[in-house]
Amino acid sequence: MKFSTKIKRLFKKTEKEIEKDISKIGAEIKDIAKADIEFFEYEEKLFAKWGYSIIRKTLGPIIRWLWVSEIEGLENIPKDGPVIIASNHESYFDFLCFTAASPRKIHYMAAEKFFNKAVWKQLMQLTGQIRVDRKHPDKSKVFQQVFSALKQGRMIGIFPEGTRSPDGKLLKAFTGVAKIALPAKVPVVPIGMIGTYEIMSRHDKRPKLKKAKIKIGKPIYFNEYHNIEHKDHHFREVTDKIMLEIAELTGEKYLHAELGKEHIKREIE
Repeated sequence: MKFSTKIKRLFKKTEKEIEKDISKIGAEIKDIAKADIEFFEYEEKLFAKWGYSIIRKTLGPIIRWLWVSEIEGLENIPKDGPVIIASNHESYFDFLCFTAASPRKIHYMAAEKFFNKAVWKQLMQLTGQIRVDRKHPDKSKVFQQVFSALKQGRMIGIFPEGTRSPDGKLLKAFTGVAKIALPAKVPVVPIGMIGTYEIMSRHDKRPKLKKAKIKIGKPIYFNEYHNIEHKDHHFREVTDKIMLEIAELTGEKYLHAELGKEHIKREIE
C-alpha cells in the first residue's frame, strides 16, 4: 500500500472520530443545559413543606412570647401572590422573629454560612430557604431560583444590607433587592426590626431576654420602572427608596441615599 493511501485512510478515520466526538459533545451540552434549567427552578421539597409548618407552629409561639413585644402592620402583607419582604439586618433574630410573626410562609435568601453549619443547615433545608454564596461573583443562578419562586407566587425575604450591622445602624444597601423586584415586577414590603440588636448582636454568643418590635410598612410598587430598560442608577434609586422607608419604620437615619425622601413615589394598587 502506498504511503499516500495510508495517510488518506488515517485522515478519513480521524474525520469520523472527530464527527463522533462532536456529536458526543453536543449531547453533553444539551444535558448540561437541561440540568442548568432544572437547577435554576425553585422546587420546594416535600419535607420543607411540612418542616416549615411544624417548626413555625412549635417554635413560633415560643419566639413571639420570649422576644417579640409588638407587631404593627400585619395587614400590609399581601395575603397571596409574589412579594418581596425587605428588612434591616441587626441580628439573627431578625428572620427568626419575623418568621414567627408572619401570616405567610417566607423564603429568605440566606448566606452560604448557614448551609455549612450542621444545625443551621438542617433548619435552612427544613424551611425551604434559598442559599446565596456571597463570595461568588456570579449571582445569576440564585437570581433565577428567586425569580422562579416569585413566579410560583411565593414570598421572598431579603436583607438589602447583605450582613448584620456591627453597631445597629443602617448600612449602605446592595442593589440586589432592586435587581429582583424590577424584572419580576413585584411589590416590596419594607420591614423595620427594632430591638433585635439588643437581643443578640453579631458580637454576642447568646441571646438576651429582651423584646423586639416589628413594624411592617405598606407595599411599594415600582410601576414606573416596569417598561423601561434598567440601568445601574435605576437599581440604586429603587434600593434607596426601599431603605428610606425602612429607616422611617425603624426611626433611624439612612445616610447612604442618593435620593431625598421627597423623591419617593408610591403607587398602591
